Amino acid sequence: MRVVVALGGNALLRRGEPLTVGGQRENVRAAARALAPIAERNELVVTHGNGPQVGLLALQAAAYSDADRTPLDILGAQTDGWIGYVIEQELRNVLPEGAPVATVLTMIEVDPEDPAFLEPNKPIGPVYSETEARRLSEERGWPVAPDGRHWRRVVASPLPLHILELRPIEWLLREGTVVVCAGGGGIPTVIGQDGRRTGADAIIDKDRATALLARELEADRLILATDVDGVFLDYGRESERMVERATPSVMRDLELPPGSMGPKVTAACDFAEATGRPAMIGALDRLEELIEGRAGTVVQV
Repeated sequence: MRVVVALGGNALLRRGEPLTVGGQRENVRAAARALAPIAERNELVVTHGNGPQVGLLALQAAAYSDADRTPLDILGAQTDGWIGYVIEQELRNVLPEGAPVATVLTMIEVDPEDPAFLEPNKPIGPVYSETEARRLSEERGWPVAPDGRHWRRVVASPLPLHILELRPIEWLLREGTVVVCAGGGGIPTVIGQDGRRTGADAIIDKDRATALLARELEADRLILATDVDGVFLDYGRESERMVERATPSVMRDLELPPGSMGPKVTAACDFAEATGRPAMIGALDRLEELIEGRAGTVVQV
């Protein structure tokens, strides 16, 4: 079976944790232990987020003059190498000796006319108070917006159209390799009329990119792993209840936070509708049960 697993932000940095290398490695180590049994029995592709990491690099880059500002596609590529390296290393530490694992920097085509370039809404980097966020917005020209109880910088997030490294990813899978790819939503890439490829100053949503990857790879399962058991209605209230199984049409009618569970539900619906195969949303530590449809929220037509 071909399985695509998206590691949510909790795989690298849990809410409230400082952005330290040691802390991230500990979280990745736990993720690798959950992924190893799946890799030993299936073709496995792993994707991951990069919001806090790319935001940190953007803060570092802001120390230079505007003329030397590093665009987000370059920063995204840097985080793909950084995070992919840690995931790959920790997977090698728990898989049988000699099991092949490879990280693929993944360019993903986007439309240069995507309206998202005019309406930034993807949060990256650390959280701020409203006062701090507005001060940074004035000083650096960054759009900012609420993200739950806090505020964060927001950037353009165009829709992914095509995985440009699809053929090498497929080749690696056929050769029995665990592939880490499309990190942070992949590297947003515009293809000009002359066929020339250039990076776009944006961040693609990781879950939407993963759903596209799973569709183009004809995956049997899409798993969107996070730090909660599934999709909840009335989350945090006494009346909260988990959606165990639903069709895409039902899931799309739910009112969910756009910055957290919303993109996961959209990605799951996109995959299920396009392929007729199930997508699951749930806790990383129940990964085997998720794949079997015995845990989490199952989205299927």
